[in-house]
Amino acid sequence: MKTTLAFVAVMMLSACGPDGSAPQDAARTDAKQAVDTLYVNGVVWTGSKGVGDARFLAVKDGVITDVGDGETDHITAQETVDLDGRFVMPGFIDNHVHFLEGGAGLASVDLRDAATPEVFSQRIADYAATLSAGRWVLNGNWDHELWGGALPRKEWIDPVTQDTPVFVFRLDGHMALANSAALKLADIDAATVTPEGGEIVRDKNGEPTGVLKDTAMNPVLAVIPKPSDDELLAAFDLAQSHALSLGLTQVHAVTANPNETTMLDAFRLAHYHGVMKIRIYALSPLEHWQDARVLVASEGNGDDTLRWGGLKGFVDGSLGSTTAWFYEPFADKPETSGFPLTDPAVLKTLMADADAAGLHLAVHAIGDKAIDLLIDNMRAAAGADIADRRYRIEHFQHPSRAAIEAAAASGIIASMQPYHAIDDGRWAEKRIGPERIKTTYAFRSILDAGGILTFGSDWPVAPLSPIEGVYAAVTRRTTDGANPDGWQPQEKITVEEALTAYTATNAYAGFEEDQAGTLERGKRADFVVLSEDPRSVDPDALRDIKVLATMIGGEVVFHSKEE
Repeated sequence: MKTTLAFVAVMMLSACGPDGSAPQDAARTDAKQAVDTLYVNGVVWTGSKGVGDARFLAVKDGVITDVGDGETDHITAQETVDLDGRFVMPGFIDNHVHFLEGGAGLASVDLRDAATPEVFSQRIADYAATLSAGRWVLNGNWDHELWGGALPRKEWIDPVTQDTPVFVFRLDGHMALANSAALKLADIDAATVTPEGGEIVRDKNGEPTGVLKDTAMNPVLAVIPKPSDDELLAAFDLAQSHALSLGLTQVHAVTANPNETTMLDAFRLAHYHGVMKIRIYALSPLEHWQDARVLVASEGNGDDTLRWGGLKGFVDGSLGSTTAWFYEPFADKPETSGFPLTDPAVLKTLMADADAAGLHLAVHAIGDKAIDLLIDNMRAAAGADIADRRYRIEHFQHPSRAAIEAAAASGIIASMQPYHAIDDGRWAEKRIGPERIKTTYAFRSILDAGGILTFGSDWPVAPLSPIEGVYAAVTRRTTDGANPDGWQPQEKITVEEALTAYTATNAYAGFEEDQAGTLERGKRADFVVLSEDPRSVDPDALRDIKVLATMIGGEVVFHSKEE
């Protein structure tokens, strides 16, 4: 008889035919389709447009050889897995992760839910006490909105950290708090000139408070010791294990630092050592496009596991740090409307040069002015062939309605992260007021305009879980419970639309729609098994769905111990 899915048993299946018998003899096998593994009795959402659910899936040599809803008499398998009615879907793809930073953060101080200044300071103190001399307290991902919106100050942590340098980021990565030890190492004091594209927050006497925004963070970043190979591999391993447990089979990895040049090197190190299971599309900083061009010319774009050739640029900062670039001032900080992180003329040249070199552009833009500038730059770089470029606007958080229509008309991809909507929704309206908020995280409007919508997490800014992202896109219920019917509910989308944004559309955004994103013959056997069908459960229960198993190339790379 077939093996029934207590899914951990997938790892231990004995060879059997589709009916549980021993493998058939050679003469009979020749008349049938021979495969490695046959999955039967499942609810298989293929993700293919206009195609109904299947009930079986056949895999050979890491590739899907058959999928359908009929009989399987034409297939002979080395092993057969009875899915027992469970839900199978294409592997999740995340369009925007800070993978190594996320992994390092799992081993560092966690400030994400620090709800008071006292808890914030104590967690830093406790972690600093574990470090040897010369080590830094990094990562953190704090959210000052949790304690009322006051920015932290170096005086909160100086007494408990002393000579241990501290540089902990706000969760959006566009603002960080340094203690006095870190500021001293970076030569930042009252006389330091604020750089273009950044801000040194100062007290009434002109002294730095310790909070640095965007380009003002660079002097501190420059003096943080580079991690060793062992540290990079450890961060990668933590991030990979976490991602696989959440059903991710591929991530599009980016860096928040335009001066960062080690991300791709770290991934190549992991790949070289044979520890990379998850597929990665690495997008290097736009400022280093010439290095990317040389690499592609000499080595191509990588392989099925690790690819490169994409570039990540910046127009502006973030809403939470009041550095996103708008036409009108912030409602709660009327002295500023944000600013560009990259000089607009320089950005336009960088984009044109990188495009001419055949490299893929994905550029961060959050405020309405930043988004409009970016669309203009993309049109200028590509001309009439713009749709073929698959340009991406990373985040696309606060577009005007005109920008939504313009992006759709040009085939520009809205690369968005839905959890931000239910997180930022707690406080976003106080930043930009009731009118601009109407097109914030405009998932429904983008799709209705014929736009291209992809989803991801921005981890560690937000949780890595795609299921959490689906919940956010479908319900839009803010994390504080204040919007049970959804925040800006007119922008809700369906479960299937959200799943598509995490699978097929992400594959398209990464130029892999012929190999990934749907469960079809000839495509890679990258798929996940879930405890429930997301399309069938109550929206409240979406975030309770569990990943039972994750497959990459037909190999079980994660299985739940709960089964």
